[in-house]
Formats: sequence, structure tokens, C-alpha cells
Amino acid sequence: MKQKIYILGLITTITTVLGAIFKVNHYPGAAHLLTLGIAMLVLVFLPVALRNHFKTEGESKNSILYFVIWLTCFVVFTSMLFKILHWPGAGILLIVSLPFPYVVFLPVFLYVTGKNKSFSIYNTVSVLFLLAGISVFSALLGLNVTHERINDSLDLARSYNRLEKALNIMPAKVNQTPVVQKIDDLLRIIDDYQTRIYTSEGVIDEQWDKDSFTFPRLESPDIASRALVIEGKNPSLDTSLQNGLKSLILEAAKTPGYEVFAKAAPALFEYTDQTDDSQEWTHGMFIATPRAWSLIYLDGLETNLKMIKASSN
Repeated sequence: MKQKIYILGLITTITTVLGAIFKVNHYPGAAHLLTLGIAMLVLVFLPVALRNHFKTEGESKNSILYFVIWLTCFVVFTSMLFKILHWPGAGILLIVSLPFPYVVFLPVFLYVTGKNKSFSIYNTVSVLFLLAGISVFSALLGLNVTHERINDSLDLARSYNRLEKALNIMPAKVNQTPVVQKIDDLLRIIDDYQTRIYTSEGVIDEQWDKDSFTFPRLESPDIASRALVIEGKNPSLDTSLQNGLKSLILEAAKTPGYEVFAKAAPALFEYTDQTDDSQEWTHGMFIATPRAWSLIYLDGLETNLKMIKASSN
């Protein structure tokens, strides 16, 4: 039986390691190998290995410990898989998996082993170090994946900037439609947002355009707390961009020739219509979202608006 378990463990390890190598090198099939490897680990190898060890020990009172060991591995490795493959819900799973070993596994482990007088304290220390290692690895994994996605997003932002420069040299019509006038209003608002954000962070827009420049704390959310707040007795977020997008969509809907654009605009601009004067959309776009993506959104919105304006001329 032990030989079969060793073979199963070897196959599982090879599959998972190959998946990791494929993922690092962006080879096709990486996701399938990683999914298969993690699935074999938590659904096949661990249950078989733990069941064999339980039979060898022959102590039914420790059955809860074996179950908790499996459950902890299932939660931790599943969250890692979701994070590596960028599946929906990865962030929530990672938040759950980080404290899970300490909140669920460790109390059960200490309770069960505490009844065994012959149990070595060194084993407990080893388990604690293992849990700490898992937590550190999970945290670093989350940071690395996020950093990679941020870097990819920056490349997209710089592509927007290059396209925007080309659009800026195109001549504009003297007689503009109401829709184009609304676009011009929005472009001024976007420029104002960008200037205020850059100023609050101590940089200038020319730095943001450079390939080698790294904006401060790109992974952190909340880029609007200083830049986009309207001071007063009741401070509130500046919702002029949110209101401007709504005004543009309403104007396009009643302007002949822009009906299709009006229907596509909410998805194109990632805009959710607000039935009142709430700050929900602005809050979600500039506070709850990582700051890099907030800045990239403004770059993309500006470029899209200029393309629409150019096609209207």
C-alpha cells in the first residue's frame, strides 16, 4: 500500500511541478496541468495517504484531526490555484485561506496532540513553522500575481497614450454636434481628474507616460481620497465625471445617428447608471479599485472619447 501511495505522490508532484513550469514560461496547457495536479493532490493523494496513516495508527479519537488536515489543505491549495489562474473569487478565497490554518487547524492540532504525553514539542514547533511558511508563500503569491497583472495593465495604458497622441493632431470640425460638445466637456473633466491625481501623488503626467516610470503604490486602492474630494462641511467625492458620462449617454440617445452608440456606451465606458446623485460609481472606480487601474481607466476613457469624436468629424 505504501508503494502505491509513493507512486501516486510522485505522479501528483510531477504533474503539479510541470504545470508550474508551464505557467512560468507561458506554455499552452499550463492551466490544465495545474488544475489536474492540485485536484489529484487534494482529492486523491491526501485522502489516500491520510486514510492509510489513520489505519496504521488505529486511534479513532484522532479522526477529527485527519479531517481538519485534509480540509486545511483543500482550502489553501484551492485558493492558490484560483489566484494563479486568475479565476473569479480568488481574492476572497485567499483572504479565507490565510487565517484558516491558524483558526481551524492549529486549535484542533494542539487539542488532539495535547492529550498525547509522548508527543514531542519539536513536532509542534515544526508545524508552526510550516504554517508560517504557508502564510508567507500565499501572501507573496498574491502579491506576485497582482504585480504581474499591474505590469500588463501599464503596457495597455502606454498603448492608449501613444494612440491618444496620434488623435490629438487630427483637425476638428468648426460646427460640432451636441454629442461632440459633450465629449469635449468630458475630456476637460478627465484632464482635471488626471492633473489633480498626479499632483496629489507628487508626480506629473509626463512621468506617467514614460515606460520606465512606476507610479507610487500601484497595487493599493483609494487614489481619490485627497485628489477628488470636495471640501466643506460635508466632504464628498467629485462626481463630475460620473455626471458627465450620464449626460453624454442621454444626449446621444436623443441625437439622430447616435442611438447605437448610446446603447453601447455603458459597456464601453464601464459606466453604471445611477438613479440618484449617489457617489457609488465614482467610489467603485477610484477608491475600491487598485490605483493603477483607476489611472488606466482614465487613459482608456480619454482615448475612446477622442476616437468617437474623430469618427464624428
